Amino acid sequence: MAGSIDFSHARTPPGLRLYAVGDLHGRLDLLRAFHRHAEAELHADAPADWRIVYLGDYVDRGPDSRGVLEFLAEAKTRDPRHVVLAGNHDLGLLDFLARPDPCGIFITHGGLETAASYGVHAAHFGAVEEGGDALHAFHAALAAAIPQSHLALLHALETSFDCGDFFCCHAGIRPGVALERQSVDDLVWIRGEFHRYEGLHPRVILHGHTPSGVVTVRPNRVNLDTGAYRTGRLSVLRIDDARKTILTVRQEGVFQSSAAVTP
Repeated sequence: MAGSIDFSHARTPPGLRLYAVGDLHGRLDLLRAFHRHAEAELHADAPADWRIVYLGDYVDRGPDSRGVLEFLAEAKTRDPRHVVLAGNHDLGLLDFLARPDPCGIFITHGGLETAASYGVHAAHFGAVEEGGDALHAFHAALAAAIPQSHLALLHALETSFDCGDFFCCHAGIRPGVALERQSVDDLVWIRGEFHRYEGLHPRVILHGHTPSGVVTVRPNRVNLDTGAYRTGRLSVLRIDDARKTILTVRQEGVFQSSAAVTP
């Protein structure tokens, strides 16, 4: 699969502004702060068209997974230009609801915080991590607590989104495989092979999944996961044609815009 574009030359379609939003993990406060900023920008300096693409991992670890899903469900219903992609944690919640597994990602990597945001506290059920009756009672309570609108959003999550010279997904792609043939497993889970690959892809890949202290910009990819649930710092890449700017959303809602970004 021959590479064809690098970050410095990549563009959105003419007249379209793209916002790519890193992993949220229950940080409704940062999501709201970003939206206030984006709405103000879109009002003051309206492009011909826009997309806000959320790169996945809305649930687990952080304090308000329920609030994040509610916000995104309402946003997508209000305007389909909100593009909500699947992360491995989001699919892990669906997997747990379908079959409660004490060794799955939901129980072992932050799902108890998700349940707590719905008022379902694992400590009330006993040792859910050991399986058995405690796990099944916890599972039943959580399944009953999640609104249908949240489940509908989760089941409708897309795994990728093309926008001009950019390909958006949660984790990355498998090098050498055509974009339209990427597996769901790679799109939401891949790390090593994708991160190590230095060649160009047919599109510049915008992704999250792997927390980093800063936004990682490479000629072939941009990682926007800056560990918002623990750092209090959500990262967003705004692209207008060939102009790229990193927006940093902090706990106090202060935005810092970098200069035009190049690898």
